[in-house]
Amino acid sequence: MKTKLFLVTPPFTQLNTPYPATAYIKGFLNTINVEAVQADLGIEVILKLFSKEGLTDLFQTGNCQPISDNCKRIFALQDEYIKTIDSVIAFLQGKNPTLALQICQENYLPEASRFAQLEELDWAFGTMGTQDKAKHLATLYLEDISDFIVECVDSNFGFSRYAERLGRSANSFDELYEALQQELTYIDNILFSILKERIETIEPTFFLISVPFPGNLYSAFRCAQWVKQHYPEIKISMGGGFPNTELRSLSDARVFEFFDFITLDDGEVPIEELISNVENPDYNLFKRTFLLENGAVVYKNNSTKSDYKQFQVGTPDYSDLPLDKYISVIEIVNPMHRMWSDGRWNKLTMAHGCYWGKCTFCDISLDYIKIYEPVAVSLLCDRIEELIAQTGQNGFHFVDEAAPPALMRALALEILRRKLSVTWWTNIRFEKSFTQDLCLLLKASGCIAVSGGLEVASDRLLKLIDKGVTVEQVARVTRNFTQAGIMVHAYLMYGYPTQTVQETIDSLEMVRQLFEAGILQSGFWHQFAMTAHSPVGLYPEKFGVVPTSPPLEGLGVVFANNDINYKDKTGIDHDKFSFGLKKSLFNYMHGICFDFDLQEWFDFKIPKTKIHPDFIFNALESDVDFNTKPNAKVVWIGGKPSFESFTKTKKGRSWEMMSLTFHDKKESFTIQTAKAEGEWLVAILQKIAVANTKTYTFQEVKADFECNLEDFELFWHSKPIKTLREFGLLVL
Repeated sequence: MKTKLFLVTPPFTQLNTPYPATAYIKGFLNTINVEAVQADLGIEVILKLFSKEGLTDLFQTGNCQPISDNCKRIFALQDEYIKTIDSVIAFLQGKNPTLALQICQENYLPEASRFAQLEELDWAFGTMGTQDKAKHLATLYLEDISDFIVECVDSNFGFSRYAERLGRSANSFDELYEALQQELTYIDNILFSILKERIETIEPTFFLISVPFPGNLYSAFRCAQWVKQHYPEIKISMGGGFPNTELRSLSDARVFEFFDFITLDDGEVPIEELISNVENPDYNLFKRTFLLENGAVVYKNNSTKSDYKQFQVGTPDYSDLPLDKYISVIEIVNPMHRMWSDGRWNKLTMAHGCYWGKCTFCDISLDYIKIYEPVAVSLLCDRIEELIAQTGQNGFHFVDEAAPPALMRALALEILRRKLSVTWWTNIRFEKSFTQDLCLLLKASGCIAVSGGLEVASDRLLKLIDKGVTVEQVARVTRNFTQAGIMVHAYLMYGYPTQTVQETIDSLEMVRQLFEAGILQSGFWHQFAMTAHSPVGLYPEKFGVVPTSPPLEGLGVVFANNDINYKDKTGIDHDKFSFGLKKSLFNYMHGICFDFDLQEWFDFKIPKTKIHPDFIFNALESDVDFNTKPNAKVVWIGGKPSFESFTKTKKGRSWEMMSLTFHDKKESFTIQTAKAEGEWLVAILQKIAVANTKTYTFQEVKADFECNLEDFELFWHSKPIKTLREFGLLVL
């Protein structure tokens, strides 16, 4: 019997865009002619719950007994919620834009405790448009209903994290297993009604569940449990980010009451081998797969098939997913977080793994980071064009660990060559390769934002982390992106092993100066977490930390293993800095409170910063402009000029001149040169135009000039060339 796969992402991941794992697998399965249907059960449950019918049922559910004044208010206003919900969801799906006018009048939506934040709304959104303000108000409205669900119906509910506590570093399976023996929750019943309908329609023989995060784990097990009970003949497998990081030491046999297989790392070959095993039980070859044999968990990796190269895995396939039904929300005013939750993005990777692969807090021992393989740029652009044709949307989020600068440059050139209109953003390292010219090229190709790890803004700790950057370098790179019009978000870290209180305060001062200089637009503080597969977790003694989690050998059976509890030998309580760091950052992001003494953010005594108040300013001022490398590429991203010759006369002497007029998207400008140089300029701009497949190096441009003319350096540093450099003559 031919295998038919059903691929699902269980609740809940994102509201605005599908998590891409199932789309990647479906794209691969297309290349080997295996039939598959996919579903995002998260968005399907949300849309069923947040509907007129869903809320009517919710408010009538038997155990719906509000306790707090807030939930009593929501319960009393239930008719208003039921009346408005379908219109609000349609608005958040982009189908009902005129509703924004009514929402913004603030007498349309019923309001509960989430709307207490409203005094900050004008400050946070400033002059932003009606649509954005309405999205934020509609989001608060949904969060009010969510608060009601948590108190009265299902305490585990969350829009992107469902029963997450049960999945976070659950070394033991006991608590999750016990939860799965309890009576079904309200959300479970909605989930199963959808799952039943889908399985009856699809009639799969193999059920694949992708679990990216701890917040998907409970629902994944509930789905598997229900399918086992009602369709025992269907084989079930789990893969995805959660098992890849957390379940590598799995030994608890009870897990296989729910799943037949659990696969690790890249899913293509493991799934291909599982299909062969499902179709032929005697096949018995597996790739990175846990299963149960004779009552014990075994890990099998006896397949001789190599993992597929990136050019072989196909283009992600988003068909089957309800792309027009995802809802864009604006939860908080952090600009980068807003991008994650507002708007739909096609997700792609420029490269498998991380080209740097050294950061000591990162899981660099795992294959998904350790094995680096870039995708050819021509293939990447082919996939971009395919996805635009398939989804009708041209927004792309490249979900790389850290996108390589050389590949970003090549991608930008190819996008411009193909005249593609795309909007894209990605994660980077703040390395010196991101020159002013490269940032201008990225902007011209459609790049609107980058996020990167500044981590601990201390050169000693950045060296310990092996980040490969300095704070001065980060400042210059963020300045280059900002001046090009690309938004910059910084991941910030506190509580790294051996970090002193002084270094935490000095990091905050660095961050304050970066925002005050206007070269960071967004940031978020994360407290350091020690993971089993990072260098800190593997060699804690090198980093001055002592693990306090019980050793796995002593646990008998093991479920999850990633986050490790530890004690820092410094003995510092890093938790107490959390509120002050986040509150100060919130203000800095809004361009205020730069003159506050750092002590004002904390209710306990902190040391004075040792950072010079002009450290970042001086770092930007001292930026050295090195000579151009002979092998640097010279590219013209502007248009063709119109030109005319004229004669210039001064003190009885005449000479031939040329005037070149260019039309930029924003303005027109003219430069004047001697006729010979002007004629050369017209010719060379045509040769180095971005539309051409051949690229010229700086040395080749210089040699071309010197065929008939003299003193290239003098001409290169002249005013006309300086003007062109401002309008798209790039050295990369």
